[in-house]
Amino acid sequence: MDWMAWTWPTAAFFGVIALLLITFTILAIKFPETPRTGILRIETTRGDRLFITLLGSAFINLAWLGLVGANQPYALILCLVYAAAVFRWV
Repeated sequence: MDWMAWTWPTAAFFGVIALLLITFTILAIKFPETPRTGILRIETTRGDRLFITLLGSAFINLAWLGLVGANQPYALILCLVYAAAVFRWV
């Protein structure tokens, strides 16, 4: 993995994403759901909400780096709050 300059945090990040995708695939097979309409007024499934959460979390982290700088663990806390809100209301 040296040719890609991987670090343990980077590998952990992609590992967590892979585990999330596997978990949500298993959930979709075991417990199929019908789309629901939330505050965005679009029909979303668990996978849609996961995508919205990941995309929003990326923007939160980029904005945090640009505006605050270090202390990324606080951005992670903000992302977890954002994820809870997306899965609850979107």
